[in-house]
Amino acid sequence: MADENQETGGVHFPFPFPPYPIQKDFMAELYKVLEAGKIGIFESPTGTGKSLSLICGALSWLRDFEQKKLQAEARLLAPGSGPTSSEKNSLLTSSSCQEPSDTPRPAGEPDWVTEFVQRKEERDLVERLREEQMRRRKREERLQEACQDGRLRFAAKRSKQEEEETETLLRLSREMLAAGTGPEQLEQLESGEEHLVLAEYESDEERRGSGVDEAEDDLEEEHVTKIYYCSRTHSQLAQFVREVLKSPFGKETRLVSLGSRQTLCVNEDVKNLGSVQLMNDRCVDMQRSKREKNRTGEDKPKRKRQKIQTSCPFYNHEQMELLRDEILLEVKDMEQLVALGKEARACPYYGSRFAIPAAQLVVLPYPMLLHAATRQAAGIRLQDQVVIIDEAHNLIDTITNIHSTEVNGSQLCQAHSQLLQYMERYGKRLKAKNLMYIKQILYLLEKFVAVLGGNVKQNPSTQSLSQTGSELKSINDFLFQSQVDNINLFKVQRYLEKSMLSRKLFGFTECFGVVLPSLSDSQENRGLGGFQQFLKSLQSGPTEDSLEEGQAVALRPASPLMHIEAFLAALTTANQDGRVIVNRQGSVGQSSLKFLLLNPAVHFAQVVKECRAVVIAGGTMQPMSDFREQLLACSGVEAGRVVEFSCGHVIPPDNILPLIICSGPSNQQLEFTYQRRELPQMMEETGRILCNLCNVVPGGVVCFLPSYEYLRQVHAHWDKTGLLTRLSVRKKIFQEPKRASQVEQVLMAYSKCIMSCSHSEGHLTGALLLSVVGGKMSEGINFSDDLGRCVVMVGMPYPNIKSPELQEKMAYLDQTLPRIQGQPPPGTVLIENLCMKAINQSIGRAIRHQRDFASIVLLDRRYARPSILAKLPAWIRDRVEVKATFGPAFAAMRKFHREKSHPSLV
Repeated sequence: MADENQETGGVHFPFPFPPYPIQKDFMAELYKVLEAGKIGIFESPTGTGKSLSLICGALSWLRDFEQKKLQAEARLLAPGSGPTSSEKNSLLTSSSCQEPSDTPRPAGEPDWVTEFVQRKEERDLVERLREEQMRRRKREERLQEACQDGRLRFAAKRSKQEEEETETLLRLSREMLAAGTGPEQLEQLESGEEHLVLAEYESDEERRGSGVDEAEDDLEEEHVTKIYYCSRTHSQLAQFVREVLKSPFGKETRLVSLGSRQTLCVNEDVKNLGSVQLMNDRCVDMQRSKREKNRTGEDKPKRKRQKIQTSCPFYNHEQMELLRDEILLEVKDMEQLVALGKEARACPYYGSRFAIPAAQLVVLPYPMLLHAATRQAAGIRLQDQVVIIDEAHNLIDTITNIHSTEVNGSQLCQAHSQLLQYMERYGKRLKAKNLMYIKQILYLLEKFVAVLGGNVKQNPSTQSLSQTGSELKSINDFLFQSQVDNINLFKVQRYLEKSMLSRKLFGFTECFGVVLPSLSDSQENRGLGGFQQFLKSLQSGPTEDSLEEGQAVALRPASPLMHIEAFLAALTTANQDGRVIVNRQGSVGQSSLKFLLLNPAVHFAQVVKECRAVVIAGGTMQPMSDFREQLLACSGVEAGRVVEFSCGHVIPPDNILPLIICSGPSNQQLEFTYQRRELPQMMEETGRILCNLCNVVPGGVVCFLPSYEYLRQVHAHWDKTGLLTRLSVRKKIFQEPKRASQVEQVLMAYSKCIMSCSHSEGHLTGALLLSVVGGKMSEGINFSDDLGRCVVMVGMPYPNIKSPELQEKMAYLDQTLPRIQGQPPPGTVLIENLCMKAINQSIGRAIRHQRDFASIVLLDRRYARPSILAKLPAWIRDRVEVKATFGPAFAAMRKFHREKSHPSLV
């Protein structure tokens, strides 16, 4: 790998090859943002090497930051030297041991007191720095030792652990055989219910001062200054890790990849459960079983017959620490991490979390960073760290969706039935405080069902409603109408989190086959069958029938109380920041309560407040005003802290031809409003335009339409009028499927057709792919080279203005954001921005590398408006041509593709 040291603005940026000028500018601007501790919005078109620019720019800053910190520490710890004011502040903020004190000194304080306090702060700082040095030295020694003999230790530990597990299995088998069958099994089953009973609940106030949390914090390793990089999908994260390996920083960076249990779990029994929620619950139960087993062995005297508990063989603290060291030694992607976990018999899900404190670069998916509870559970600390959010064009929608939740009537009734039966079974064994909270939750569920017009004592699927429709309410109005405003939802939420009641309730339901009001007889019998099967398993080994039954139970949905728990948490949002939609359908079971988050900034504010710097990056970030106004300004970020950077494309200017066509071949004005787009003449004019374009464009043509329904209508009309047959002469026609499972198949057929046409001389010159804006093919799909020589956008895909959610969001923005003079209201701007974001994502599917070329055709005269043009990406906006009639547009298209496809003939 070539290591090109590029110097820009006095900073050396190692790069695997000579970077483009725009990459140099990108890295220099990124470095400035991180150094100044600002919030950056970066736009870099696909194909410009955005990932490498992010990696080399950010890690160059981290390299220099750590060097400066070490130099300042060395000067401070040198004999006879004292820190300067700037050095002391820098070391205080970068020290992971303690946050800097912002407490002002009292006015008129004697000089000797001030001097004493300053000297004490300096002594404390020196002591903390020495402790950090010691921990850093120990960590480096540990990693060096792991590098030398890590594999041998893995093998030795694994061999020893396998022997211990074999002995344990043999001992358990002997105990089971000696126990025999009969009434004793029932006693054993009864003792196995202990984990389902709630322990005595202590509130936060009662726990305060116990020292438990402080003791746990003392055991945690220091968090070094690091960069958190997050993206939308695991595949995008894996691609980023591969880019890190290609970079000059690939061998020296301590990187850890975080993922879900579904991605990282190596326990086959847990993986086979299928459902993410079931995997999470089973994993937590197995950890608790292990802890309870340890406590039983340490604190309780041995009984004649102890319950048999199942713990995860991969959840071994010693092995996970070894796995942590292996993760930090060299960069590994998800697949390598899973393989290493299997080899070491250590859990990659938890082993990767052990590596967070010492890691320099943490790679993780969106929800893990943007959801506070998930962040805390994963051990992620953002204080004075750097966060880079890539593929952030949908960041606002992502935050909104993560914190919006919906529960239906069936879930409410099922949760009430489960909890009621749980209380009836264990009521006498529960403490008074547990009973109080359970009764409050039952009351909440009863009132929520009543709001929908039903009764929890009846089957929700048979309770028909006389009044249907949607009703939108503020949070306070909903609570008053439900008659639950006298209940402290914050305490109920904390109780559900601490007690893990939903998980216990799920285990109770699975074990005892609780009868639910909306389940059919077959489902009820299946639950009872699971209980009978559990009794059988105590007498003999698993049979084929039992395995099938277990799999069927595993695929059942998670506890409905888990959904209600998320809904209750959402109701604790400030009244002005959310709404509740009461949606009444034909029956109570089909009706639902939905929480809609209006202000995503309330959840993003903590990120920007704690972090040293935040970078929001993407290929198409226009229009940027949404990020600036809805997210950052509402999070309390001052305008001076926000930096916007948009770079051009690496392609030559003449490799792209963006056209706005205002009328078609028959001089039909092109304005695809909702009222006009379904007119026969509009659909026919669209077909004629595509027929002409397909005659001059080689390879693939991708045409985006506003919706699946409009695609169906247009296709049917073309088939009826014969336009489909005319199109098929030059291009084979493909349609985007609604099912995600069929997308890959259609793309493969589309690609093969274009490849075969490029090697043959027939009438067929390629393929036409009819896609949908916002569909499966408008984002994350690369139509490079011949796959996308022309992208056509039919109309402007404005969202449904009649949607209650959208109307409420518009009203909220009109009330909270200031209106700029001469501009439409903020709510109207939102509609336009949503439309343009979808358009920019779709047309960005073409032009994927420096030598690529394509034409972009926008079919609607509204694109020529200055306000719309301003929201196109700069690399398209600067080259766009507006054609009032179709003739000049067609001539420009023919000339462009002839010159690019056959340059020798020009």
